[in-house]
Amino acid sequence: MGNKNKDKKKVRKLSRKRKRLYMGGVVVALVAGLLTWNRISTRVPTHYSAAEETASSGYVRRETRTPLSPALFVGKTATAYRVAQEIPDVLDQLYCYCECDKHMGHLTLLSCFVDSHAAT
Repeated sequence: MGNKNKDKKKVRKLSRKRKRLYMGGVVVALVAGLLTWNRISTRVPTHYSAAEETASSGYVRRETRTPLSPALFVGKTATAYRVAQEIPDVLDQLYCYCECDKHMGHLTLLSCFVDSHAAT
C-alpha cells in the first residue's frame, strides 16, 4: 500500500511539472508573438515613401473616362457630379460600395460618375 501512495505522489509531481512547463511555454510563445506583432505593426512598408505621398502626378488611373457634366443633373446630384469632376483621382482610388463592379463592370467609385449610375 505504501508503494501505491508513492507512485501516486510521483505521478502528481510529474503532472505538476508538465503543467508548469506547458504554461511556461505558453507564456514564452505569447510574449514572442506580441513582440513580433508590435514590430510588424510599427514598421513602415518598404513600398511606401514620403516622396510618393507628395507626388500625385505618378498615379495611373484605372478609370479612363471622365465624369458626366453636373449640368445634366439638379440639386444634390449635380453637386455630387461637380465634386467628382474636381477630385477624380481620389474617387478612382476608392472602392465602390454599391457592388456595381459585379454587374456593371465598374472599376472604382469614379466609374459610377462616368454614367448616370451615381444619380440613382
